[in-house]
Amino acid sequence: MADYQVPLRDMNFLLYDVFKADQLWQSLPTLAERVDKETAEAILQECAKIAEQEIAPLSRNGDEVGVNFDNGKVTTAPGYKQAFDTYVEGGWTALGGEPAFGGMGMPKMLTAFHEEMLCSADISFSLYPGLTAGAGLSLAKHGSDELKERYLTRMYTGEWSATMCLTEAHAGTDLGMIRTKAIPQDDNSYLVTGTKIFITAGEHDLTDNIVHLVLAKLPDAPAGPRGISLFLVPKFHVNEDESLGDRNQVSCGSIEHKMGIHASATCVMNFDGAKGYLVGELNKGLACMFTMMNFERIGVGIQGIGAAVRSYQNALEYAKDRTQSRSLSGVQSPDKEADSLMVHGDVRRMLLNMKAMNEGSRALSTYIAMQLDIATYGDGEAQQKAEQLVALMTPIAKAFFTDLGFESAVAGQQVLGGHGYVREWGQEQLVRDTRIAQIYEGTNGVQAMDLLARKVAGSKGQLVKVFVEEVQQYIAKNTSEQMTEFLQPLAKATTELAQLSQDILTLAQDNPEELGCAANDYLHVFGYTAMAFVWAKMAEVSFMQDQASEFHQSKLHTARYFYARILPRCQSLIASATAGSDAMFDMPEDLF
Repeated sequence: MADYQVPLRDMNFLLYDVFKADQLWQSLPTLAERVDKETAEAILQECAKIAEQEIAPLSRNGDEVGVNFDNGKVTTAPGYKQAFDTYVEGGWTALGGEPAFGGMGMPKMLTAFHEEMLCSADISFSLYPGLTAGAGLSLAKHGSDELKERYLTRMYTGEWSATMCLTEAHAGTDLGMIRTKAIPQDDNSYLVTGTKIFITAGEHDLTDNIVHLVLAKLPDAPAGPRGISLFLVPKFHVNEDESLGDRNQVSCGSIEHKMGIHASATCVMNFDGAKGYLVGELNKGLACMFTMMNFERIGVGIQGIGAAVRSYQNALEYAKDRTQSRSLSGVQSPDKEADSLMVHGDVRRMLLNMKAMNEGSRALSTYIAMQLDIATYGDGEAQQKAEQLVALMTPIAKAFFTDLGFESAVAGQQVLGGHGYVREWGQEQLVRDTRIAQIYEGTNGVQAMDLLARKVAGSKGQLVKVFVEEVQQYIAKNTSEQMTEFLQPLAKATTELAQLSQDILTLAQDNPEELGCAANDYLHVFGYTAMAFVWAKMAEVSFMQDQASEFHQSKLHTARYFYARILPRCQSLIASATAGSDAMFDMPEDLF
């Protein structure tokens, strides 16, 4: 596998040239006190070092060895503990945390790139601090000051890690069916009893304590999701002097043997009257957990980007070095017995697909991160608009980026041919590791339904209107003739997205099944259209730069490829999305 190289040049291009992050940070008083361009550049440079030098080298062996389970104890792969300690010493576990409790409070535009680096280096490793960061967000927003002082501060230092415990054997997407119970005690604690499955980092040897955020119901709670509460259940009790006490009644019953992410411990967790503490209000646990889940969904989308970037780097290095056959237009390397793979049209198709989708995904992810920062730290109409765009874009970030990430991982494998299928070259690991991203944190089909049924239909199309109007305003303000090649197809795609939204809503008035049948196609039309928007922004900036720059020339070439060869995918997706539900539902179940 090629050595991972962090694309810092592209990250800085997006931050400062395309989205003017430094200007945005200075316009938001809270962020202006925390971060400037110089600080941000130093953070990314240092994070790049640890990703390239400490974490990426662990990936292959972590996959080969995996985690070991022995009588309830989980041991991570060799080198993981040392790398995690180095990561903690650098203060990275506090990067996006609440400053009042020891976090650095960095903006999402910055932490998103940090997440991408970790995912490109090793998705398995990234999950340990990633889950803790997400749990920290939920605890910071909904926990009591006492819980935050006792637990959140130690999560930020990296001494303790955290999990999210939602899924049960019979309750995955439908969390209203959970059976885990919480019995109130006289000291305001609760005894939590039940079994949770698929718990990432539920047990390991990286930290001294593990803080579980557990969904459970009181015996008299309302039925369904309205009766769910959230509890903090530590692996070890914490004494009044902040030292660790006895083991709580929580244990790891087993670990899953998975297709990929072998170095990540995926656990069955048993809570046998474990002492826990309420987070937020009773019966409002799902809302509290969604603070974490929405963070994780964007983070999982970034996993797709990270894996796709690593796949592209592997495939590009291989394609330039590997010689096979001759170019159709004549010999290109007469001093060699064959030309490199780079002369072949189909190889270039796969590489350019990866390049265009990777850079477009990173740009769209940065755009979404910018909206998160404005929603968190802004005010007035700008904050309201950002909140609407975040709600709209979160399912796209999770599903679209991971679908494209898996597509790019497979494309990289295809470029390597037979070498991509064997373990020696490492590419097949990326395919296996990336596959889960389309499944966990809400399958991509669920994300598509969230987008179309809850966000689009639920707002009667108003959320889509917010995005469409922003794109239209951008097009109207950009009068540069050289941008016509991008703005005309962007205008067409945006108009078609708006029309598609209305057409599906009209069909669904008579038959609600239309939403489920069109959702996946719709999400991808939206994703490609949104990606066209950010590609236009990147092309605009590249036109304004010195044309001698290979970086900006590459951007323009890639933008043209995206518009010529990838954006047209929308046409077939629109046809499928508006074909109606009859073809799916007319067939009796017995005939399947």
